[in-house]
Amino acid sequence: MFLAGLSDIITVPFGWLLGRLYDLLGNYGLAMILFSVVVQLVLLPITAKSKKSMMKMARIQPKILQIQKKYANDQAKQSEAIQALQREEGASMGMGGCLWSFVPLLILFPLYSVIREPLTYMLGASEELVAQIAATAGVSATTNANYQVEAIKAMMADPAAFRDLPGMTAQILRGVDFTFLGLDLGATPQFNVFAWSSWSWGNIGLFLLPCISAGLQVLQVKFSQRMNDSVITDENGVQDREAAANSQTAQTNKMMTWMMPAMSVLIGFTVPAGLSIYWLVGGVVRTVEDAFLTRHYRKIYDAEDAIKLQAAREREAEEAEKERIRAERRAANPDGITTNTSKKKLQQKQRNEELAAKQAAAREYALRRGLPVEEERVQDKSMSGIPERPYCKGRNYDPDRYRSNDMEE
Repeated sequence: MFLAGLSDIITVPFGWLLGRLYDLLGNYGLAMILFSVVVQLVLLPITAKSKKSMMKMARIQPKILQIQKKYANDQAKQSEAIQALQREEGASMGMGGCLWSFVPLLILFPLYSVIREPLTYMLGASEELVAQIAATAGVSATTNANYQVEAIKAMMADPAAFRDLPGMTAQILRGVDFTFLGLDLGATPQFNVFAWSSWSWGNIGLFLLPCISAGLQVLQVKFSQRMNDSVITDENGVQDREAAANSQTAQTNKMMTWMMPAMSVLIGFTVPAGLSIYWLVGGVVRTVEDAFLTRHYRKIYDAEDAIKLQAAREREAEEAEKERIRAERRAANPDGITTNTSKKKLQQKQRNEELAAKQAAAREYALRRGLPVEEERVQDKSMSGIPERPYCKGRNYDPDRYRSNDMEE
C-alpha cells in the first residue's frame, strides 16, 4: 500500500496533466509530445544538478588518474585519496551528485502506469466503472496488461453499449483517440513487422518508434560525454584527451551508452507506443538542455583554463629567455672553457695584485732616489703548501704529531 501511495504522487498529477493536454489539443500524439516537453522542463533543476556534478567529476579526472598511478599497489589509500579529492572539489557521487541522473528513470515506471491505464488516470474513472467498462468490452486485466486501452477502443467503437453504465460521464464516454500520423499509439510494437501479412505503415511505424528512440539516446549519451570531456584539461589548461579516454567516467559512459538504449528497446516493445513517443521527444529535449547547461557551466571552467594557459605561456616565455641567454653564452665560449669565479679567490687575487703593485712602486721609487732596494719578502710557506688555502688541513694541523720519541732523541 505504501509503494502504491508513493507511486500515486507521480501518476495522479501526470495523468491529470496528460488528460488536460489531450482535452486542449484533441490529439493524443501531440498531447504526449507536449507532455514530454513539460516533464523535462519540470525536471530541469534535477538535470542541471546532475550535469554540474558530472562535469565536476570529469574535471578532476586527470587528478584521479595521478592518484591511481601513485597508489597503484594500495587500493585502500587510492580509494581514500579519491574520496578526499571528491569532497574537496564538491564532486561526490552521492545524492548531491550523479545519482540525480537516475531520477528521470524512476519517473518512467509510474508514467508507464499512466499510459497503460488511461481510464483511471487520464479520464478519472473509478475502479468500479473501470471494471464495468472492461467487462462490457470483454477484456481482463489478468490476461491483458493494456486492458484499459483495449476497453477504450471498444467503447469508442460502440458508445451505445457503454452509455448506461453507472457513473458514466460524457467525457469518459468520449474516450481517447490514440491515432497519430497513421499510427495507433495505444498499440504495442511487434517484432514480426517484416512479415508480409504485417507489411503496413501502421506496423512499420510502431516498430520504428522504439528503434529511433534508442538511436537518439545513443547520440545523446555520446554528445553529453563529448561535452563533459571538453572540460577535462591538464595543468596548462589544454584539453587532456588521454585523461578523458582513460577516466572512470568514460568507462561508465561506455556502459550507459548501450545499457539505456537497450532498455528503451526492450520496454518499447512491451508497452503502448505512446511511451516511445515520450522517450523519443524527451531525448531530443534533454540533448538541447545538455548543450545549454554545458555552455552555462563551461564559462567558469573556461575562465580557470584561461588563467592556466596564461601562466603556461609565461613559463614558456621565461624558459625561452633563459635558453636564449644560454645560447649566447655558448656562442661566446664555444670551447666551454670556464674560469674560477670563487668570491674568496677573486678577493685574494685582488689583494695580491694590489700588494705587488705597491711593492713595484716602492722599488721604482728607491731606484730613482738611489736608496737601497729591499728584497721582496717571501711569504711564509703555509702548512698546506697552498698559499691561497693556508688552513686547508685544519687550524690544529701538527706535522710532528705522529713523530716517535726515538726520532726526537
